[in-house]
Amino acid sequence: MLPDMQDEAPETMDDVAPEVSHVPDHGEAMRIAEALLFAAAAPLSAQELGGRLPEGADVEKILQDLTELYALRGVNLVRVAGKWTFRTASDLSFVLARDVVEQRRLSRAAMETLAIIAYHQPVTRAEIEEIRGVATSKGTIDTLLETGWIRLRGRRKAPGRPVTYGTTPAFLEHFGLDAIEDLPGLEELKGAGFIEGRVPSDFSVPVPSDADALREDEDPLEDDLLQPLDMHQTEAGEE
Repeated sequence: MLPDMQDEAPETMDDVAPEVSHVPDHGEAMRIAEALLFAAAAPLSAQELGGRLPEGADVEKILQDLTELYALRGVNLVRVAGKWTFRTASDLSFVLARDVVEQRRLSRAAMETLAIIAYHQPVTRAEIEEIRGVATSKGTIDTLLETGWIRLRGRRKAPGRPVTYGTTPAFLEHFGLDAIEDLPGLEELKGAGFIEGRVPSDFSVPVPSDADALREDEDPLEDDLLQPLDMHQTEAGEE
């Protein structure tokens, strides 16, 4: 005899359908990301954006779509120092030139020193002087440290244990670079007129690295060196 099945409720689609996770509206997530980037006082990382977007939002897709959306507009979404920000389109910079507050211009010595640090980091003051062929004043290093574009990295494992210098994320942001590897190469420097005449066959532009990790020939800085009043006691015999 067949068992009585009348008291058992039949299965419905709701009983067997898997639970569907909520997927946030992509367009709305883009609007939120757009607002956050416009209002931010400084560039935002993908992680920072993701923490304020609806759960499950595809941050990389949102950034890609916003970049394409603003590609031909007066402002562009660009990545600098690994973070994202809106910047005036490069071909329209002349329109805003009269509204830019004139900043103190760096001296030629400071610009040369900054370039050497950027390309040769980690580098010591003595090595900077060797490359430039002239002495580098303490004031030049002071000025670059005040801009926040260079930092003290460590100490070279060499007699006198001189301090090594490197660039900062603020350097990348100011010059519109996503990474230090985006610095101009040999052909770009020649095309811009920074290198003229015949270049020796063995000449090459260094491949820079601003990694935080110290190299094998560097030691960590002492705590007292990080104090503002002592930060320039960096080379043996200096002062």
